[in-house]
Amino acid sequence: MSDTSLHLASSDCFHCGQPIPPGTHYSVDIDEESREMCCTGCHAVATAIVDNNLTDYYRFRTKISDKPDDLVPEALRQLQVYDSPDLQKSFVRETGANIREASLILEGIVCAACVWLNEHHVRQLDGVLDFRINYSTHRATLKWDNERLHLSQVLQAISEIGYHAHPFDPRRLESLQKKEKSAALRRIAIAGLGMMQVMMIAIAMYIGAVSDMDTGMRDFLRWISLVMTIPVVFYSARVFFTSAWRDLRRGRFGMDVPVSLGIGIAFTASVWATFTGGGEVYFDSVTMFTFFLLTGRYLEMAARHKSGQVAEELVRLMPATATRLRDGAQEVIPVSQLELGDHVLIKPGEVVPADGVVTDGTSSTNEALLTGESLPCHKQPGDALVGGTVNMESPLTMRVDKVGDSTVLAAIIRLLERAQAEKPELARLAEKVASRFVPLILLTAAAVFAWWYQHQPSEAFWIALSVLVITCPCAFSLATPTALTAATGLLTSKGVLTTRGHALETLARVNHIIFDKTGTLSHGHLEVVDVQTLGAEPVQVCQQIAAGLEMASEHPVAHAIVRLSDTPATVSDLMAESGRGVKGVYAGKHYRLGTHTFVAELTGCPLPDKVSAAGDRSQVFLGSTDGWLAVFSLADQLRAEAAQMVEELQAQGVTVTLLSGDSPSVVAAVAQQLGIAHAHGGQLPADKLAYMHHLQAQGAVVAMVGDGVNDAPVLAGAPVSIAMGSGSQLAQASADMVLLSENLRQLPLAVRTSRRMQTIIKQNFLWTIAYNLLAIPLAATGMIAPWMAAIGMSASSLVVVLNSLRLKNE
Repeated sequence: MSDTSLHLASSDCFHCGQPIPPGTHYSVDIDEESREMCCTGCHAVATAIVDNNLTDYYRFRTKISDKPDDLVPEALRQLQVYDSPDLQKSFVRETGANIREASLILEGIVCAACVWLNEHHVRQLDGVLDFRINYSTHRATLKWDNERLHLSQVLQAISEIGYHAHPFDPRRLESLQKKEKSAALRRIAIAGLGMMQVMMIAIAMYIGAVSDMDTGMRDFLRWISLVMTIPVVFYSARVFFTSAWRDLRRGRFGMDVPVSLGIGIAFTASVWATFTGGGEVYFDSVTMFTFFLLTGRYLEMAARHKSGQVAEELVRLMPATATRLRDGAQEVIPVSQLELGDHVLIKPGEVVPADGVVTDGTSSTNEALLTGESLPCHKQPGDALVGGTVNMESPLTMRVDKVGDSTVLAAIIRLLERAQAEKPELARLAEKVASRFVPLILLTAAAVFAWWYQHQPSEAFWIALSVLVITCPCAFSLATPTALTAATGLLTSKGVLTTRGHALETLARVNHIIFDKTGTLSHGHLEVVDVQTLGAEPVQVCQQIAAGLEMASEHPVAHAIVRLSDTPATVSDLMAESGRGVKGVYAGKHYRLGTHTFVAELTGCPLPDKVSAAGDRSQVFLGSTDGWLAVFSLADQLRAEAAQMVEELQAQGVTVTLLSGDSPSVVAAVAQQLGIAHAHGGQLPADKLAYMHHLQAQGAVVAMVGDGVNDAPVLAGAPVSIAMGSGSQLAQASADMVLLSENLRQLPLAVRTSRRMQTIIKQNFLWTIAYNLLAIPLAATGMIAPWMAAIGMSASSLVVVLNSLRLKNE
């Protein structure tokens, strides 16, 4: 090989001769020897050269190109732009060391087989950790190891199988949807015009066939029909051929394979008959079939776009620009340029551009799209503002505390994307069945053709074509994702955020719901209403020590205790024990604050008799190695809608249980007030988990509703879990759903909606099964013409989508 004369060092790229950056590992086997490359571009070009048996290029080249980048395909070079860290800031999130996650839009998805192909192809790439596509919205979630794989390589891999992926951007998505609709309408228009012209000629030919039309006129009309049909087949129907060819190249039978076979064979046979002057022509059937099929696809696409509307509205909430205040002057800048600590002016009617705190002004904000709360929320200096909400009345000045990917809206969108990307069991089953259904269709059509060819050869092809078309499993594949997307959209608009794909499917089967008390059934705004000292230390010292112990906690009890003292004690070695309390060291002495048993383990002596009864209040004890110091009594207010929520759930056949870490007397009082028959106090996280497992062992399907860090284990272990919107981040991360609205009345709605979703999914499946059971025999016996089959197949898909859209209404 002449490359030896090029004096390439081992650290140089074998393709372009440039130094290989440290940590880069791209290699291509050339002439049975592994050669190192410097980048994805050289790797792609070298691979293409090898794959096309052009390795002589390396044997006989005499110099290396002065501009190696010129050899990189333009498309690949454009994709490499997405590897830029600066560009990735806007759509990529780091979830760990070198682990990144991005949201993409996929062009070219037309059926469940496309979803299957892309997911399997991309997941095979070394470095891809997860890749899921939502069929309804065509959005994909990609998780990859950036150390082993670059984003541009994933985008390139998707391009290689005939699809195109772009980083998600609401404006791009809107543009793509418009482009998709525009192209579909053009195809329908061409097919419709062609169909009308060809049908007119066909009517003349039918009349002529029973009258005295001579052969010359008949051939002339056939040629006219051929000319009219060519644009329909080669433009309007091209989308079917492209999709089918893409599937066949990968050894798959997509849903467009039988459709393309039907159109292609009918058109070819008609062209042959036109050229030879014999046989029959079926240009009218070809154009009519194409027109109805495209129309059905268009209606299904429009309905699908509508079902994903809520998720897209959330994405579009964040404005493009913000008015920044700097040195007394206003400047309009892109939201992406906002930095922490910036002060921005939000005029009435404008959207809050980031998360922050009001520093000046008084107004109200509309948070309906984020929380489902339709009433305006009053805002004054010191109040928090959430990006994406709308300022309604007066100008507000806000200090920016969170931007970009850290905002509440960004977190909500990520959770929603994850839920829509994950597939429930029913969806996975439907996709598996649909992917194996097409070969079965082809075999059935071949058997029907063979039988009719033996008995009535002239009808064999058309009857087989009708069977091919009428059994297309499009409706079967749409049955679950469209219902899931519509139900998720409705609940999101009501402030119930679904974060996992299985959540609604499991919630529909729930017959037992466990509630935590503080922060869930109550507001969690605890106030210390009484402090009783039990030792020699004065009240003020006890309050300072208690506040110092709770400084690092997020529990509602901690917030109430911390407010007791402006000068909390500086406590070291702080440690929290979930469900029991906190402990630490102050002035060389060990202290504990929490439950009676937790503190008693440190004091080593019984609680003094003078302690007042708890009644309906919560009690927190303070003690040290010297003995008991104080008891704090706290009161909370139950949510106004809690009792009605319990009543509605019980009316739906759901058993409600209250489990709380509070004292049994407090829990019993709350349960009686809300009409809950099953209530247990003094429950540690392990106790709650054990109770839930006990219910499951008895056959119950359990949902857990909680808010605190101590609820995280049972939330994570429950079949389906719901965290309160104001709860701890750990609880929300562990939950399958988040009640953003904080309105408990939405829980019965969520159960009702999930059950309706299951019912509609079953209706969709029953419809598609009944349709096929009825249509296949009719088609196989020759009672359905191909154009009728096209209408039937499209109508079947449309019925499924429209049925699912009923979920958008309560």
